[in-house]
Amino acid sequence: MPSFDIVSEIDKVELRNTVDNANRELTTRFDFRGVDASIELKELTVTLKSESDFQARQLLDILRNQCTKRGISMAGADISDTPIHSGKTFSFLVTFKQGIDQPLAKEIIKLLKESKIKVQSSIQGEKVRVTGKKRDDLQEAIALLKKSDIELPLQFENFRD
Repeated sequence: MPSFDIVSEIDKVELRNTVDNANRELTTRFDFRGVDASIELKELTVTLKSESDFQARQLLDILRNQCTKRGISMAGADISDTPIHSGKTFSFLVTFKQGIDQPLAKEIIKLLKESKIKVQSSIQGEKVRVTGKKRDDLQEAIALLKKSDIELPLQFENFRD
């Protein structure tokens, strides 16, 4: 029986490259000369620190541009609305989500059931497995999920015929 898995994963190597490129751009920017500013990565959390609120927002723009260049979607990232003020620094925390959480998985399953596509879906940890009798039904389900307004970047893997 044909099946595939729906996952939401961030490539850690690409994220590391994105942060390195953002740091490289930071060192060449004229408006950051002589300013104590940094972009650091720890696990899946990027910390943007600067001396002023405006510069912290500029760092966020640099990170967004580099993520776009490297093909990393920031749609599923948790970004604080206002910078955190601590002492003389302002900082943003950008946390990238890994995996599909339970409420979103249920929303995906509900979306597939309401579409009347002849597929079955089940939650398997941090991914959703979709099975169907025909390959065309699975491809239709993938197209439906790509068009949907789900806030996480979804990948479709492990397609079996």
